[in-house]
Amino acid sequence: MRITNISNLRRVRAATMALGLGVAVAMGQAAPVMARGAPESFADLAEQVSDAVVDITTSTNMATASAPATPTVPEGSPFEDFFRDFMDRNGDSPERQRRGAALGSGFVVSEDGYIVTNNHVIEGADEIMIEFFNGQELPATVVGTDPNTDIALLKVDSDAPLPFVTFGDSDQMRVGDWVMAMGNPLGQGFSVSAGIVSARGRALQGSYDDYIQTDAAINRGNSGGPLFNMDGQVIGVNTAILSPNGGSIGIGFAMSSAVVGNVVDQLREFGETRRGWLGVRIQDVNADLADALGLDAVAGALVTDVPEGPAAIAGIESGDVILSFDGGSVADTRELVRRVGNTAVGKAVRVTVFRDGQTETLQVTLGRRETAEAIPASAVPNEPIEDSFLGITVSGLNDDLRAEYQIGADATGVVVTSLDETSDAFEKGLRPGDVIAEAGQKKIDSLEDLNTQIADARDAGRKSLLLLVRRGVDPRFVALSLD
Repeated sequence: MRITNISNLRRVRAATMALGLGVAVAMGQAAPVMARGAPESFADLAEQVSDAVVDITTSTNMATASAPATPTVPEGSPFEDFFRDFMDRNGDSPERQRRGAALGSGFVVSEDGYIVTNNHVIEGADEIMIEFFNGQELPATVVGTDPNTDIALLKVDSDAPLPFVTFGDSDQMRVGDWVMAMGNPLGQGFSVSAGIVSARGRALQGSYDDYIQTDAAINRGNSGGPLFNMDGQVIGVNTAILSPNGGSIGIGFAMSSAVVGNVVDQLREFGETRRGWLGVRIQDVNADLADALGLDAVAGALVTDVPEGPAAIAGIESGDVILSFDGGSVADTRELVRRVGNTAVGKAVRVTVFRDGQTETLQVTLGRRETAEAIPASAVPNEPIEDSFLGITVSGLNDDLRAEYQIGADATGVVVTSLDETSDAFEKGLRPGDVIAEAGQKKIDSLEDLNTQIADARDAGRKSLLLLVRRGVDPRFVALSLD
């Protein structure tokens, strides 16, 4: 959306009034806990950081082909030379240039002119203009971008050192803490809004999402602007809103500085991201899986596949549950992905896994995710003999079944050919064409192997059997009831 005539608003400083009073909360017989009161005003904080916050205007040249009708005149007409000269001057198929413009926000992170914003603010732009709080305007170039976290790093050249702000520790922010957003909402120029941290650890779509949710007003144009703590440190980059009408309804999201700081450092040093790579496929642990694996708690990341890479070299196996990475516990797959991605390429880390009822610690030297390639497993032939169990009909693999279900030549195990729609297997998502590659954390090469694992699980008194199921290239574990 193009917005014009806003230069006269650029120098308006906005500060919010006090938003509430301290509240005493008593629970049970515990001593009252006093909540921290709201500041009397955000004006001092706004004045402290405003010089480092910038408005960003981008423009794009969009060519639109125009092919007007060629006038037809009789040969020899006195108008013939006139129209020929006219078309020569304007071209037979003139191409008109249309300018597209977009507005966003950003903030300076170094006195030599590095600026952070959202990737979607500058993506595809031909020109990027930065306007500072004092009205100064400078052109910017793109240093690097990371679409995975929607972060971009820009650079301007200035004759004088620029005011800048620093990143704070977003992990220290608590739900209920005061925050202040600053940016260029709806093209209205520098504007301040205040609120609290509404929630932590929000995920929208990306693998590395770690959003702070806030009720501070964020609108279009705030994208790329900073979310400050009360010490004037950036603890988030305003990125998205949840809204039925496009305007703020008090649900805004800022990518945490724990993610952004690492991305900015890499973009500044390398011009690109260099994320750590463990080399495993994983899924979350649910209650059924925890019972089948013998885990005491529903936690960790269950390894479904280990292609050739760092994890395979270190001895991590399919069926392991990763409980700890580099000294910190792992709650789920999202946390593991984010922490691995934020770890330096080439670093040797300790990974604690749960395997066969015991924990084991392995040392893994991380690779680089951006250049990682998976290596498929070798093929093992199977006989096409059908059998049924737990409401599932399965068959050994042959060429006809591989062709029917588009199963790769390297896949091993037994294939599901039909299911009882009232079965536990159907309820948990198994479908014809799925390949059961493991049962009870043992590799399955035949129907006999599968039946052996079913019998062993029942003899051991287990209530469920853990299966590794592959659909295409995506593996996942499923715990089926043996009752």
